[in-house]
Amino acid sequence: MGTGVTHPMWPLFDLRLRTERLELRLPNDDEIAALCAVARAGIHPPDEMPFAFPWTDKPSPRFEREFAQFHWGIRATWRPDSWDLELMVAIDGRPIGIQGILASRFAQMRLVHTGSWLGHEFQGKGYGKEMRGAVLALAFEGLGAEVAETEAFFDNAASAAVSRAVGYRENGIGRAAPRGTPVDTQRFRMTIDDWRGRARPKVEILGLEACRELFGVGGDAGQAVAGR
Repeated sequence: MGTGVTHPMWPLFDLRLRTERLELRLPNDDEIAALCAVARAGIHPPDEMPFAFPWTDKPSPRFEREFAQFHWGIRATWRPDSWDLELMVAIDGRPIGIQGILASRFAQMRLVHTGSWLGHEFQGKGYGKEMRGAVLALAFEGLGAEVAETEAFFDNAASAAVSRAVGYRENGIGRAAPRGTPVDTQRFRMTIDDWRGRARPKVEILGLEACRELFGVGGDAGQAVAGR
């Protein structure tokens, strides 16, 4: 089967994760603008802050400029020993949010972290669990990760519910101060044994073979299917 590489200069643009309802892929510049509009329309109530860095508090046009700069910046600073893959989540081609997965010294640590957001109108429909499962399949089945970690503020029940639903275990307390006041977080951890210890929905992974060097790993995984 072919690798399907149409972007040899930046093969991450060919990477696709497909679930029952969603497709996850790296956004192009037009899609970054569409995602920015989704985020600007609202992710959370203004009196809440679910993110450790309060990027949703920024006023226009700073919000829009720095949203684009963030996505351009992670492309520009990508290294095999320090990477951040921020995938657009789309349903029927429509952008609805972002699912990120990042790592430092992945080849040595085999550890990834995840973070995500969904536009308010797309929340409560099970997409959060589905998109998290997609990047965990990429991590554990595609890249050979051994551990995945994430965290959420204690008042962010929806994020914590997703982590518990896909099989993370509680892993201590953290702290962040997004608006200047320290707030505790619940940390979560999943191992490869946790991942493989239950049946998982199918995730199709396309275009990974050409990207593996960018993630700091070797091997052959042009097309894979995770789940059973």
